[in-house]
Amino acid sequence: MKGSNNIYKEAGVDVEAGYQGVELIKKLVAKTSVPGVLSNLGGFAGLFQPDLQDIKEPVLVSGTDGVGTKLKIAFALNQHDTIGIDCVAMCVNDIICNGATPLFFLDYIALGKNIPEKVAEIVSGIAQGCLEGGCALIGGETAEMPGLYQEEDYDLAGFAVGMVDKAKILDPKQVKAGDKIIGLASSGLHSNGFSLVRRILAKQALNTFVPELETTLGQALLTPTRIYVKGILELQKQIRPKAICHITGGGFYENIPRALPKGLGAKISKARIPAQPIFTYLQRIGNIPESDMYSTFNMGLGMCVIVSPKDLDAGIKILQQQGYEAFEAGEVDAKVAGIEIC
Repeated sequence: MKGSNNIYKEAGVDVEAGYQGVELIKKLVAKTSVPGVLSNLGGFAGLFQPDLQDIKEPVLVSGTDGVGTKLKIAFALNQHDTIGIDCVAMCVNDIICNGATPLFFLDYIALGKNIPEKVAEIVSGIAQGCLEGGCALIGGETAEMPGLYQEEDYDLAGFAVGMVDKAKILDPKQVKAGDKIIGLASSGLHSNGFSLVRRILAKQALNTFVPELETTLGQALLTPTRIYVKGILELQKQIRPKAICHITGGGFYENIPRALPKGLGAKISKARIPAQPIFTYLQRIGNIPESDMYSTFNMGLGMCVIVSPKDLDAGIKILQQQGYEAFEAGEVDAKVAGIEIC
């Protein structure tokens, strides 16, 4: 028999709303189930039994991230059904950089007021992200925190676990001068640089239709982060990439070197990266120097895959067949210090 929880409700925490939220999201969570899931939503912990049949030395690979101030755009538009895709993407896109296959995901939603329908809307995006990433949503936490968050506000973070055979862990030390860089197009801003975006657009109405963006400003900003899992996993079945780099916070200059050994740099051809109007729009409105753009945003390049020259054409073809916009983005170069964008 459940207690009334009236005193707790008077303090600002509605336990019954939490129960309702769980009921609303059960079907969403069930759709993400994959072989290995042993638990149902509502327990103290999620249970997962990995298939180790073809893995000699299993290594767990974990990743955690949030959505950041992109959430403020969702708040302003009162649209919460895609922001969960961003949360999953930021975690699983990091995991695959190690050669791992994502297995499961957990979310954490902290909010000022628990509105079950709003929580379900958020989780619908998380579930969609898990489906795109091929991983199961096996648990999470919804924490109502009056006094810490405004009623309409929330924060969203995620945690993902994947697995890779130790012998197949990608090691940047294998990268050599002359290796080619395959680029994978982003879907827009993804989930980085939004503190700068919000400063640039502080006086712009989000519901304004912008012809060069072919949509409203708000919808362009909310476009969810592309998830690259299925393409990268298929690529690894057919060829062996040497290193993979996810372009997130810090842009080109911070992220690409993480996929390179000491002493090697890379030349990136900006002309080969598919032009995306959102970046030229932001640069023009904010009068942002090009170097700052490339050190903050992905500029249309969401992920880099470094391969031997002999695997370049095959790698691009495989990724394109998986539905990704793939192209030759550049080359590893011993004469370049860091990253040269030309």
